[in-house]
This record gives sequence, C-alpha cells and structure tokens, in this order.
Amino acid sequence: MSVSKHSASPAVVTASAALLPGYASILTPEALAFLAELHRQFDSTRLALLAAREERQARFDAGELPDFLAETRAIRESDWQVAEIPAALQDRRVEITGPVDRKMIINALNSGARVFMADFEDSTCPTWENLLDGQINLRDANAGTIVFTSAEGREYKLNEHIATLIVRPRGWHLPEKHVSVDGVLMSASLFDFGLYAFHNAQRLSTRALGPFFYLPKLQSHKEAALWDEVMAFAEVRLGLAIGTMKVTVLIETLPAVFEMHEILHALKGRIAGLNCGRWDYIFSYLKTFRAHRDHVLPERSQVNMTVPFLKNYSELLIQTCHRRGAFAMGGMAAQIPISGDATANEAAMARVRADKLREVTAGHDGTWVAHPGLIPLAMEIFNAHMPTPNQLDVKRDDVHVERDQLIAPSLGGITRAGVRNNIDVGVRYLAAWLDGLGCVPIHNLMEDAATAEISRTQLWQWLHHGELKLDDGTPLDFVLFDALLNEVGAELAPLAIPGRARIAEAAALFGELTHAKRLADFLTLPAYERLA
Repeated sequence: MSVSKHSASPAVVTASAALLPGYASILTPEALAFLAELHRQFDSTRLALLAAREERQARFDAGELPDFLAETRAIRESDWQVAEIPAALQDRRVEITGPVDRKMIINALNSGARVFMADFEDSTCPTWENLLDGQINLRDANAGTIVFTSAEGREYKLNEHIATLIVRPRGWHLPEKHVSVDGVLMSASLFDFGLYAFHNAQRLSTRALGPFFYLPKLQSHKEAALWDEVMAFAEVRLGLAIGTMKVTVLIETLPAVFEMHEILHALKGRIAGLNCGRWDYIFSYLKTFRAHRDHVLPERSQVNMTVPFLKNYSELLIQTCHRRGAFAMGGMAAQIPISGDATANEAAMARVRADKLREVTAGHDGTWVAHPGLIPLAMEIFNAHMPTPNQLDVKRDDVHVERDQLIAPSLGGITRAGVRNNIDVGVRYLAAWLDGLGCVPIHNLMEDAATAEISRTQLWQWLHHGELKLDDGTPLDFVLFDALLNEVGAELAPLAIPGRARIAEAAALFGELTHAKRLADFLTLPAYERLA
C-alpha cells in the first residue's frame, strides 16, 4: 500500500493505505486536521475509559457482580427529562439497518422504513475501501446525488420520500489501523464520526436532520459523557449550535443496563432514546460472567427475549426511557424471507410477528429489521397497536426490576446440533469477514459480528468451565470441539459461500480463540490484524 502524509498542524496524520480515486475528496487537508484535533483532544480519555473497563472486568472475574451504582443514586431517583426530540425522530416505528455500501444505502433509504441506520460497525468489515467508500456513499446520499448501476445495467436512485438517516460509528474499543496521528493509531469511533460529521453536518443541520448517530458498545455513563464532549467540540468547530447532533444509544452490554438513567443524563441535551441491542447484550452477558460457572447459558436457540433476564432488561429499558422522555427502541429481527419453501417461510415470519407484537405491546416505540422484506410485517403490527407516533405515555410503572433479576441465567440444555451450529455460524461469518463482508446471510438469518460473538463466546464458556455434558450425555470437551471444528471446516470448504477462500484460515482462528485460556474481548480485534 502507498503511504500518504498530510500536514494537519500541529499534528501529522498518516494514512497507511492507498488513496484510490475519490478518496482525496474525503481525506482533505481540512478533514484530516479535524480528525487530528479530535484525536489529540479526546484519545487519552478514551484510553483511560478502556483501562477502567479492564479493571471492572477483573473485579467481575474475581467474583463481584454487576450492580446499580451507589454514587449515582441521585440521578436515578431525581426528576429530570431529556431535551426535546426533533420532528424527524418522533416516529421511528420501523428501522432497517445495514452496511454502508452504495446499493444498500439507496435500497434502505427507499425501503419504506422510517429510519435507516447506516452501520460502520458490526455489519461492515473495516477494510480501507469499505470505510472510505462508505463515507463517499453517505455524503452523496445526503446531497441527494447518490446513484448506482448494477452489472446487469439496472439503475438505482433515491425516491422523493426516504427514511431518516442515522449513522453508527464503530465502538470505543476499536482502533483505525490505517490512520495514525503523531504516530498513534486513531480511534475508529473518532475516525468514522469525524469524517461523517465534517462532510455532512452543515447540510443536515440546515434541514433539521441532525446529523444523527447510533452509539454502540458503551459500558458506562462516563463513556457516554465522552461522546457528549466529542460532539459538543465538533459542533463548535463546525459552526453548529450545541445539541444539534442527536444520538440513540444501544444498550448492548450488561454493565450499561445498570447505568441507563446515568447514560441518558450524560447525554440529556442530545439523546433521543435507547435501543435493545439484544444480540450483543447476550454476548456481553457471556463475557461479563466468563469466570462464573453459575452463569453458564444454554445454547443460543434457547436464549430469546422471553427468558427472564432479557425480558426484565427490555422492560426496564422502556420504563427508564419513558420516565425521561426518551424513546425505547426494540431489537433486531434477523430473519430473511425464505423463497421456495412456504412452510419454512411462514414459520420464520410467525417468529417475527410474535417478536414485534411482544415489543409493541410492552411499550417499545419502534423496532429493527435486517431485511426490507420484513418491513411491511413489522409496520403492520406497530400501526395496529401504536396509532400514535410513539408510546411515551406508556410509563410501565408496573415494572420493578432488581439486580438479581437482570443477571439470573436462563435455564436450558446444550445439544450436539447446538454446538455444531455455533461452530458453523462462527466459521462461516469469520471467513466472510476476512474476505471483506460484515453482513452475511447464514441459514436464513442475516448475521453480523454480534451473532458470531455469541457463537464463539458460548463455546469458550462451555469448554473452559468443564464437566458439562450434552443432552445425550456426551462430555462437552475439546476433543468433541476439535472433531466438530474439523468436520465443519471440511464441509464448508467446497461450498460456494461468502469467504470460501478463507474457510481454513477462519477455522484455525476460531479454534485458536476458543482454546485460548483467556477469553478475547472481541473477535474482530485479532481478525482485524489479518485484513489486507
């Protein structure tokens, strides 16, 4: 790769990747100077907060349990409200999410959903080309000039009426390995946010469209407060009024559920709501309790939103948000319409229908889908049960959730098929990710990094606690795991699937991470080092 250096006084920003045609319009000297300012102003705080995560996890490993914070009791118990939410975010009954490729952006904005979350995080593999092309695509979408012509000659362009755009940058824990400031790798969060804000904030603010952001993977209100400081700094630099940028926070880590009031309070001048990021939440539960034998979960198919610890989490989120005047967004329906098998398709749609009915009747203000084919179904259910733009009037005063109800493990078993499915999904997804894809259809589900993380972390938990058995009495040990991993790798290798050329590499890495004595915090960190 070529190296291009740009003076961004007083910092030096180095992009250690090729500047393909069009990238210079994104990586302008002015934009790079803005990135350098963000890095120098906020990266030390980010690193300190990541160190605090490690210290807290060490306490969990030693036996401490997550709990509500004594020092912030006054925030939880006092009366206050978040700032007024803009008109563009008042009705969010159905949101669609997906990566930032050009065709996806056009189709999602035209899909009929109220909101499209353009995702630089779990559904985008962070290759240099994906990231920079994504920034170009979003800039063109906001300008109304985005078009795409397929290999077959079909043209795609925006309709007159489109979904509201919200962008999700990557989480605080991730570096952007292609860009450094003064010799130090940038935060991926600041890189994604900074470029998008620099090139789009003025245009969007004049139309009362933000810019709007989804914030992922937060573990504490202090991490939320850092985002508030970053955005206030950016607003001043870009000539916007403080509070112009609005955010929705995904509650997708177990520590964060104990700080929902505090997260809303830290962002109260710009927050629109909280979202039940349920797949990452299950992953975080597993990771938080990695050293706790009494918090082992059954296989993934048995851990759904009706099990007590997830039901309590979602209902507490609704109550918390509505008390503060913020929206409570439901979780992702990952199903894909199944063509050619009417029975299987109807069963999948019945699961979606039940999930969305549960959400709207519980009091959620909106929901997520991964496929445009699910939008009519989700919209029908929310329209029937939520005739108003949202449900802020549903206070859920009946909800009384304590610490132990949020951490009690769900009951169930582990089957050979469940173990094998975790290996299969993990290897398939990792192979596709290493090949540049972050959002992959697997077994009629649209999978992203969160479900691969569940697959990996469940296997690690089952195997490292030892003495677990399958429902048929077979010991669940590394002998069985290694045999099934080899079996799955051999079966996948000849298939015409995404990432086929990386199957062997993916299986080896998946096995290495599962065998490791210490559970890796994120699958994507070691995998990122292997990206070209």
